[in-house]
Amino acid sequence: MAAMEIGSMAAQISAAARADSVSRRVGSKVARNGSWAPPPVSQRNLAVSVRSLRTSDCDATAQVADLASSNGVAKPETSDLIQDIKFDDVVLNPRRKTKIVCTIGPSSNTREMIWKLAEAGMNVARLNMSHGDHKSHKKVIDLVKEYNAENKEGNVIAIMLDTKGPEVRSGDLPEPLMLKEGQEFSFTINRNLISENTIGVNYDDFVNDVEVGDILLVDGGMMSLAVKSKTADTVKCEVVDGGELKSRRHLNVRGKSATLPSITDKDWEDIKFGVENKVDFYAVSFVKDAEVVHELKDFLKGCNADIHVLVKIESADAIPNLQSIISASDGAMVARGDLGAELPIEDVPMLQEEIIMRCRSMEKPVIVATNMLESMIDHPTPTRAEVSDIAIAVKEGSDAIMLSGETAHGKYPLKAVRVMHTVALRTESTMSAKTTLPVSVPSTPVQALGSGDFAPRELSKMFAFHATTMANALGTPIIVFTQTGSMAVLLSHFRPSSTIFAFTDQERIKQRLVLYQGVVPVQMEFSNDAEETFSRAIEALVNGKHIKKGDYVTLVQSGVKSIWRHESTHHIQVRKV
Repeated sequence: MAAMEIGSMAAQISAAARADSVSRRVGSKVARNGSWAPPPVSQRNLAVSVRSLRTSDCDATAQVADLASSNGVAKPETSDLIQDIKFDDVVLNPRRKTKIVCTIGPSSNTREMIWKLAEAGMNVARLNMSHGDHKSHKKVIDLVKEYNAENKEGNVIAIMLDTKGPEVRSGDLPEPLMLKEGQEFSFTINRNLISENTIGVNYDDFVNDVEVGDILLVDGGMMSLAVKSKTADTVKCEVVDGGELKSRRHLNVRGKSATLPSITDKDWEDIKFGVENKVDFYAVSFVKDAEVVHELKDFLKGCNADIHVLVKIESADAIPNLQSIISASDGAMVARGDLGAELPIEDVPMLQEEIIMRCRSMEKPVIVATNMLESMIDHPTPTRAEVSDIAIAVKEGSDAIMLSGETAHGKYPLKAVRVMHTVALRTESTMSAKTTLPVSVPSTPVQALGSGDFAPRELSKMFAFHATTMANALGTPIIVFTQTGSMAVLLSHFRPSSTIFAFTDQERIKQRLVLYQGVVPVQMEFSNDAEETFSRAIEALVNGKHIKKGDYVTLVQSGVKSIWRHESTHHIQVRKV
């Protein structure tokens, strides 16, 4: 098996100091412009970084030229130099990298539908605890786990439990009420009071939180009412935008968040249910500060529960605390429905972009959610604006995009997933490595040498960066072996053009990596012999038709926790299958 190895750290540093290496040019470009565009990679660049090149019946030049052409890059005109191998020329990944989260509900909670959703493109099954009971959600959890156990093609579905949170909702109605513009209508904390002009709410401090002049939004703005006056137990309004008011509708006050705790008593019961059933992620609703994240993580640590916490950014109070909230969490969701209800809707696109950038800079996964294909709840085709919305989220670098009512109770759940899959895949095919770079670039070897910054995490970042550079230049998928998931996460952060096949011997790590952009997790027992493990991994990918004989792959042997190597050594190899 032909192999090119990038050797020890010392070898890389001395090579970089002697020649115009990729890392040198990256550093100077960043210093000049504050941004980085990937340079063309020549044979000289590769040779600088390569410690040894083992060949059997061809010289090094021919081998590198063959490597470039076999992965969709034109062969050079001459044998002594590979000319103009550019990132834009790389054959892009035929596999969708942006993940799809599907909410499971009455339209999709059967064994048949979960199997079909998985085949259509679902990566994460979301349990919305605002609806259903523990019995119905346990059924879905068991079905997803059954699918994972039975699937022979290696497809993995993760499970996300989305807490209800401190929602303010109107009461039950025997039949919907039609509200007309200019009509007087009241909300009262007397929950059982119902008339054609009054309805109860489920929140005792509602009157205290609302002020005269506030705008109340029903279902995120489907209807709106202006507060005219209030008494000790009632808020009197005038209908601004009318419509059909149904039972248990969500209420927001424009520009304000309710003074309820982020995790309610019901949420704690649901969280305990998630611990018992070993879900993979919690999506915590209406997080306002980092304290609630620390509180939940302390609880999970006490339960010895390895479940990651994603914060839903959907309240006005969260915006000033974004940095600390995301830093405390394991990832975030841009929940645009309530975010657009509590804040001016024109701010939502900029906030979405900012949250995505913050998550990427901190190497946290981020999901864009709400209304992505809302029209497909009732119609078999999406609006063109919805298609553009998906494309924008993909281009901005979201790890995942989410379907809510479309798959939970919509008429066309499978079509909605297929549309999302197709649009994301098509959008990704137009994106070069230039448009998917991370917010920050790690220190180069020479910079790190000068600063003395050789912390394991910094070394791992640097190797993930260079592995991505090499894989992009040569058009190869990346294979990484991980027991913690950290190197796979770093590679995802740098957004390589092709797939990251993350092999792990830990089931929880496999489930967790499902959410990260571009990562395909594969569970496999590791041998004590590295070469044996490498061979088994490549054989599994060939048998699964992910790669074929004659292809080249970039193999990363690095990370904070050493596997088959000394603590101080890191390797990147390019191998022919």
